[in-house]
Amino acid sequence: MSRRLIVSTIAVASLAFAACQQQARQQTLNGSGATFQKPYQEAAIERFTALHRNITINYSGGGSGKGRQDLADMVVDFAGSDSPFKEADLAGNKGGEVLYFPILLGPVAVCFNLEGVASLQLSAGTIARIFQRDVTLWNDPAIAADNPDLTLPAAGIVVVHRSDGSGTTDNFTKFLVSAAPEVWRLQSGSTVEWPAETQAGAGNSGIAQIVRATAGAVGYVDLSDAKASGLPYARVKNQAGNYVEPTVSSASAAGDGIEVNDDLTFSAVNAGGPGSYPITGQSWVIVYANQADQAKAAAIQAYVRFLVGDGQELLPELDFAPLPPGLQAKALAQVDRIRTS
Repeated sequence: MSRRLIVSTIAVASLAFAACQQQARQQTLNGSGATFQKPYQEAAIERFTALHRNITINYSGGGSGKGRQDLADMVVDFAGSDSPFKEADLAGNKGGEVLYFPILLGPVAVCFNLEGVASLQLSAGTIARIFQRDVTLWNDPAIAADNPDLTLPAAGIVVVHRSDGSGTTDNFTKFLVSAAPEVWRLQSGSTVEWPAETQAGAGNSGIAQIVRATAGAVGYVDLSDAKASGLPYARVKNQAGNYVEPTVSSASAAGDGIEVNDDLTFSAVNAGGPGSYPITGQSWVIVYANQADQAKAAAIQAYVRFLVGDGQELLPELDFAPLPPGLQAKALAQVDRIRTS
């Protein structure tokens, strides 16, 4: 065999070996869940995979309830959720212990479509009355009392809510339970029994689309979707008695007052402080502590570390607030608990 042929053969073999090695290192992570955090997931995936060419990440949304169930059934590698698992449901998780990684804080905006009205103020009691259909006209005395300087039309109110199991719904209704307990009757949860004459949309974007297309409509969506739809949104009365606009800074103010549990779960809803936006939600990425495959565990570690670390700089442009420094440090420290059995 000639020297040239030997060299050529070695080169081909080397390329084949390198290709096999590269293929062996390739990892795909699949996630599903909260649409609230989906804008961040999309931006983070783009940035992260540009830096880690060997890792592919898919995030399908579908709502917090779907994400938790998909993780419980081990259909996905991570779940996005605005609410933790219920204690009674943890035993159904096929992969064992789960870890919660908070990734953002964000305002849930009460958006509306009311001709001639570009700005509203709403208290918790008024929001409760609107969404459980005690108040059905925009010029109702309850709304007028929150807006003494506005002339409100005698238009009918169309309530729009989520059709899917939603952490946004959970946080929105937890706010009403906390801030208007004497008024709100529908309790809280990822799903609630809405009045029959209300309308439902899938995901935050689904609600935003219906509100935009329906005169007199009102709904609750993440601030990013409200802005993307060009919808106005209300200033909401907080514990201090101030009507506060949903913004990144008012969500950050809510985060300053949270109490964090040992497992990194918490609630930013109805937080104290004069500048806090009271319907501030939070969102987690949830993963199994024990992974069957070492390479998969390393890929999950890398992505979660990015979400709670360097990726936080992406959040303000997406209308979300980064984690408070102390909470971020706890989340980063917990990444090492993702391991192989």
